[in-house]
Amino acid sequence: MRFAFCNEGFGDRPWPVQCKALAEIGYDAVEIAPYTLADDVRAVPAEKRKELRRAAEDVGLGVVGLHWLLVKPAGLHIAHPDTSVRNRTSDYLRALADFCADLGGAVMVFGSPRQRGGSAGASPEQAWEWAKGTFSGVLPTLAARNVTLCIEPLARTEADASKDTDFLNTAAEARCFVEEMKHPKVRLILDARSMSSESRPIPELLRENADLLAHVHANDKNGQAPGFGDVDFRPILAALENVGYTGYVSSEPFEFPTDIETIARRALEYLRSCLPA
Repeated sequence: MRFAFCNEGFGDRPWPVQCKALAEIGYDAVEIAPYTLADDVRAVPAEKRKELRRAAEDVGLGVVGLHWLLVKPAGLHIAHPDTSVRNRTSDYLRALADFCADLGGAVMVFGSPRQRGGSAGASPEQAWEWAKGTFSGVLPTLAARNVTLCIEPLARTEADASKDTDFLNTAAEARCFVEEMKHPKVRLILDARSMSSESRPIPELLRENADLLAHVHANDKNGQAPGFGDVDFRPILAALENVGYTGYVSSEPFEFPTDIETIARRALEYLRSCLPA
């Protein structure tokens, strides 16, 4: 089992410092929120991309890929009624695929709750079709750069409107969307926090969707890192091992009750303690 950690909790610390910290803790890889490196990745020149990649490689840290794809720049949306907005979004997703590959990553996690679904005024049916169209424009780049776009179901939440969405709220809905895309570089990512809100057990959801599963986010239903709440990751990791999952398990906390190094260290220690004997 390979473990990674999402980098946004490090704030504005220099990228090499982030990489060194995660490598010393013992992580296999880092998962990057691109807005932490640049407001627009198209402004990052080729030489700088090489430097970013080398900073991870020099400390023996892999790069999973990207998540929180559309936080910046402003004005992007996969299902906006304005065709020009959707086209700009496709353009930026293609740029992200190039950026991901240039940094050595192979996975792009599409969550971005405020840039999806009916949040721009589309009906559920129209949002579904427009989103498919937006992603369709990215498929050639994904194939050319060997990057997999992972569609993330996000549970509805009243606690934090910034993370709320009306689009692809369950594993079943996300699976249906992936199947309709009919492309080997569009797959599924499942998130422990979101799965915790479903009526069926998390291991059951993982087993049922193993054929399309390309990435996993580990977090607690309280928004903190694994081991900081009530979610038991022992049956989760056992299910992943049983289905032969070979991707990364990335810790993705949203809440930070203590310093980020302590959170990252305790999360990794906890996940390792949950591995099947």
